Amino acid sequence: MSRTRLVALDVDGTLMSYDGVVSDDVREAIGDLVAAGVHVVLATGRGVHSAAPVARDLGLTEGWLVCSNGAVTARLDADEPAGFAIVDTVTFDPGPALRAIAMELPDALYAVEDLGVGFRVSDLFPTGELSGEMDVVGFDELAATPATRVVIRAPGASPDEFHALVERVGLHEVEYAVGWTAWLDLTPGGVSKASALEEVRRRLGVEPFATLAIGDGGNDLQMLEWAARGVAMGHASERVRAVADEVTGTIDDDGALTILRGLLV
Repeated sequence: MSRTRLVALDVDGTLMSYDGVVSDDVREAIGDLVAAGVHVVLATGRGVHSAAPVARDLGLTEGWLVCSNGAVTARLDADEPAGFAIVDTVTFDPGPALRAIAMELPDALYAVEDLGVGFRVSDLFPTGELSGEMDVVGFDELAATPATRVVIRAPGASPDEFHALVERVGLHEVEYAVGWTAWLDLTPGGVSKASALEEVRRRLGVEPFATLAIGDGGNDLQMLEWAARGVAMGHASERVRAVADEVTGTIDDDGALTILRGLLV
């Protein structure tokens, strides 16, 4: 049995395929790790309202969730009405960033997370792209809402164009991650999956050397560097693979499963 005692797992593109499927083998491996006393923590860009059902589907009924790219930390609790209790949140004023980006991308869609519920949006996003309830509000109201997470979607903009935009408008007070498509996530400055996981690690009393993380996206960079053993999925970008200690198979290969099973040997 491995000495690893805390396993941090991204969800989309790591455990779950892009069409929303988690294999039974992954569920079984996670269950075996929990039974062996390993702390399995989902660390995701998803809001807690979306992450908690995934945790339940994986058989996780207690433990910790790192959500909204680290801005929200929750504890799974079957006695709570929603199945979880929010333990920590970090918010920021999205106004300056939203206004700067809107000057460059006036036709983009904007969303501010409505904690535990869904999103307040400038207009409806394509079906399936955001989870939870959608409340369409004016841009000024969005900009004035303290946020744990902001999403900007600009059809037609490439990830490279988003990176250039971020540099051009100087988003220095927030953290950002660019998705595979025209998608930009903003979270409070200094906040990441890694910063939240470090707090969880300390709460659990796990030594730094006993941590492992698996991820595939730009929002996983700090997490992979934070973990004693950072594993990138095989389909991750070159930038993500470069910071990892090792690279496993792709999501189509169920690459995370190889790593999870290896911890049980």
